[in-house]
Amino acid sequence: MTEVPRRRVLQVPRALSAPTPGKRVTGHPLCTARAGRVLSVRPGKRAPVHAGPTPARSATWRYARWQAHLVADVGWRQVHAGSFGAAAAEYERGRPTYPSQALDWLLPTGVRRVLDLGAGTGKLTRQLHDRKLDVVAVESLPQMRAELARVLPGVQVLAGTAEDVSLADGSVEAVLVAQAWHWVDTDRGVPEVARVLTQGGQLGLAWNERDERENWVAELGRITRPRPEQKADYDNPHVGEPFGPLERTDITWTHQLSRDALLDMIASRSYIITAAPDERAKVLRSVRTLLETHPALTGWDHLALPYVTRCFRTRLTHPRVPAR
Repeated sequence: MTEVPRRRVLQVPRALSAPTPGKRVTGHPLCTARAGRVLSVRPGKRAPVHAGPTPARSATWRYARWQAHLVADVGWRQVHAGSFGAAAAEYERGRPTYPSQALDWLLPTGVRRVLDLGAGTGKLTRQLHDRKLDVVAVESLPQMRAELARVLPGVQVLAGTAEDVSLADGSVEAVLVAQAWHWVDTDRGVPEVARVLTQGGQLGLAWNERDERENWVAELGRITRPRPEQKADYDNPHVGEPFGPLERTDITWTHQLSRDALLDMIASRSYIITAAPDERAKVLRSVRTLLETHPALTGWDHLALPYVTRCFRTRLTHPRVPAR
């Protein structure tokens, strides 16, 4: 295999389709495809060099070995966090919004200017916009920003991350992060969030989690549950100084959705997006079988999916970080 100056290369498994030269590899944002079925990893992001998988091995084995090399080297969080662009349309069709009680609790009284950080396709953004707030959305993935701009053409959408927010110092009164804080490098993200908040501004975090006290939802979780190393800890998010202690509330509610939307929701999970193609297809087949056979679901065109929304809030208690 030819060495590329200042880059390390690794063989793309044959299980993947041949990449277009210069095209970003789906689900792996740190890498760029080059001619010759090679992944080119950006300088500073080491990846192992090897001769490629043995032809006799299965496609699943080849894919898993390639993914394991990449994940072990750059971290599963970066790989999974960058995977959503490949399923932006499914994310928009399948993911739920958030209960209004959650927004009531997360937003400080009298707030006007709000940042939706890690906005995705704008599930939370549209709810903030509907409240007549001055909202700006920051999202790192271009495919997700495109979906957001399509559904909310009048809202400001900026490229950026929690570690590098594209806003001036003290420019918002509240920052909300829905379904995304577990992707953040808090050593860098916490000071950056503090920088863009006004003094005494509020940070709110939220996660929608399926309520598995319902039998069919527990079975859905068994089918789709990620591996232990892929499971984020939504119950104990870290923020720390210069913010005060975290307050928490849990809100139970029910989301109405179609069968197709539920399949889209599952297909938009990072551990499904990044799975080997045959593993992904197997999971989705199992979900379809559950929808067709579970007594609580047969005969219904729309489903009532119970959720618990876990909400956390904290205020900026120390002087905000000065401009860089």
